[in-house]
Amino acid sequence: MPTKVEQAKAALLEGLNTDLAGELQAIIMYLTYSAQVKGIHRAHLHEFFEGEIEDETKHARYLARKIVALGGRPTTRPADVPAASTIREMLQNVLRAEEDTIARYVERMKQAEALGDYGLANDLQGFIADETGHKEEAELLLAGDWQA
Repeated sequence: MPTKVEQAKAALLEGLNTDLAGELQAIIMYLTYSAQVKGIHRAHLHEFFEGEIEDETKHARYLARKIVALGGRPTTRPADVPAASTIREMLQNVLRAEEDTIARYVERMKQAEALGDYGLANDLQGFIADETGHKEEAELLLAGDWQA
């Protein structure tokens, strides 16, 4: 029977793989949306979507390495990417994804602290800050008048 520490570590690894699947989803979502965006606001939104890919890729790389360091195996399957046919839908999907990611990282930070992995907990705080910035930018963009 696994000990409490082993169970907690297994739960952390499962959560980190969920987070990795979310980051892979975000990379695909931002890449796809940047290609699909059309209309008068294309240049700005293309730049916004493309700009987010670098942070999400950095997070995915870190998570994959951390999963291996903890004895796990990184997922290769992204979470499902929500389809969007309008700019508003794209931005709403982005906002929802960022909110979900922040909530997951807060939970993961608590799990890491409980296991005494303060380096991971600290790094996740940085990820939370990154994702909060993405969320706030999506909120500001959604506050605009999007007819497309």
